[in-house]
Amino acid sequence: MELPRESKKLIGTDIKSVQLGWPQGMPLVRKLEHRLGEVRTDLGENAARVIFTLVASQMVLLHGFIKKSQKTPLVDLNTARHRKNKL
Repeated sequence: MELPRESKKLIGTDIKSVQLGWPQGMPLVRKLEHRLGEVRTDLGENAARVIFTLVASQMVLLHGFIKKSQKTPLVDLNTARHRKNKL
């Protein structure tokens, strides 16, 4: 699914805000589990999520997706876990 330019810009702005350390919690950032968090972007009818980890104080983006259900899909969480373990 190709996102509109404006949606990409919103996601990028939210990621940048988290990198700069402005929001430390909900609604923009949520801890998923040990060493995994998610940046949450409201796109109106949809919600974008970018799962990340921190390595040596650097934010590493592991996986991004458009959320379609209340719970984080296991396939997306497993993709992020796998990529984190490869670091």
